[in-house]
Amino acid sequence: MTNNIKNLFRLKPVPIESPKDDIVKFDVDANSETSEENRKRSYHENGYRDSSRNNGNHTALSICLDAIYSKFQNEEKELVDKQNKLKEPYLNEQKNKETEIKGLSVSLDNKEDHLKNIGQDIESVQDKIEKIKFEINDLPRNPEIYNVKATKGASTKFWIGLIILIPISLYLFTFYISTSYSAFFKSFDTNGNIIQNVLDAQAFNKAWDEGPLEGAFVTLIPFVFLGLGYLIHMFGENKSFVNYSKVALLFIITFVFDAILAYEIESKLYELNKTFNSPPFDLSIAFTKNQFWGIIFAGFIVYIIWGLVFDFVMKEHKEKDKIKHEQTKRQKDILVYQEKIGDFEKQKEEVRNTIGSIKELIAKAKGRIEELQNIIDGTIIPTKDYKLYASEYMQGWITFISEKLAVSHPVKQDMIEECKKQYMYNLNKVGANSDSQNTVYMSVL
Repeated sequence: MTNNIKNLFRLKPVPIESPKDDIVKFDVDANSETSEENRKRSYHENGYRDSSRNNGNHTALSICLDAIYSKFQNEEKELVDKQNKLKEPYLNEQKNKETEIKGLSVSLDNKEDHLKNIGQDIESVQDKIEKIKFEINDLPRNPEIYNVKATKGASTKFWIGLIILIPISLYLFTFYISTSYSAFFKSFDTNGNIIQNVLDAQAFNKAWDEGPLEGAFVTLIPFVFLGLGYLIHMFGENKSFVNYSKVALLFIITFVFDAILAYEIESKLYELNKTFNSPPFDLSIAFTKNQFWGIIFAGFIVYIIWGLVFDFVMKEHKEKDKIKHEQTKRQKDILVYQEKIGDFEKQKEEVRNTIGSIKELIAKAKGRIEELQNIIDGTIIPTKDYKLYASEYMQGWITFISEKLAVSHPVKQDMIEECKKQYMYNLNKVGANSDSQNTVYMSVL
């Protein structure tokens, strides 16, 4: 760097001429082979002349360098071919940016159309969800509309049947606990009436008081009848002769069991009230007793009613399950559609981010085009060229100080050093000392 500065300020001999009142002018002719040399000579001579007029004063040099830079700018404006060549990269970049904007605009339109399509897809899926929700609510009322082979109002019938079934079941529990205890374990009291002897309100507690076997027997025997009723329902689901035979057999077994209970109770009642002339108790006598048949029908008929209601409730529950199954299926469909909406929302957000990025790129490209247009509309000042001509001007300025100024050598050296500082300050101010030799500065025309 030191060598470059020394070379810059190496004295260049020039012919000594008498100062003129006018600055030497340079005739700009880019096509002339000697135009470059003439231009350098013009700056050198102007530097020498300006130095002679100001006695090499460094303060005056600062003003003169500003004037020289303005002169250089004006000369560059007149070099049309050179300006066109300097502006060519900016024109090319501007065209590339315009092409880039067109491509980005097409991409932006596509992304916006995609975003619109995603919005329509979301609306379509939401409509499907609303439709499915309506079907879920409407299925119990109109299952046939949705090709569901289920009875309309099955849910209502099921609950009504269940409400009826519960008290009947409690009745059967009470009846069979009491009658089984009375038939197998109870000792009848001559002071009690028939109802008290047959239906004992304390049968459950008394059976457990007598022992765990008696308690377990009277507690579990109602489940035998409920189990028989359940088997009747299961066999009745499949319509076949074998199953009908099984159902008939179960009814017979239930009737026989009820008859046994009635026989045992009626036998105890007969023994309680018989006389010496009374014949031994047998079926022929039992068949003639109203209590015998009352006990049978109080259990068996209610049992049949319980079985029919239970069968009805199970069938309605099956119908209800069909509707519930269809509702559950549609609920799963809603979950699938909601997942789709979630995916669409993610896509929508990604597309929105992409649109934002594209718009940002378009805005940057438009901003750059505007910057390029300002450069193209202005004058490009090649600072590396200015540095070349400014150095010629400085050589002329220092030549006068060295050869013509009538002062001592130390004073001359001090003046030259001050002039160098002003020169470097000027180069830095206009950007001519930039590391990049391609740096250019724009001045508005």
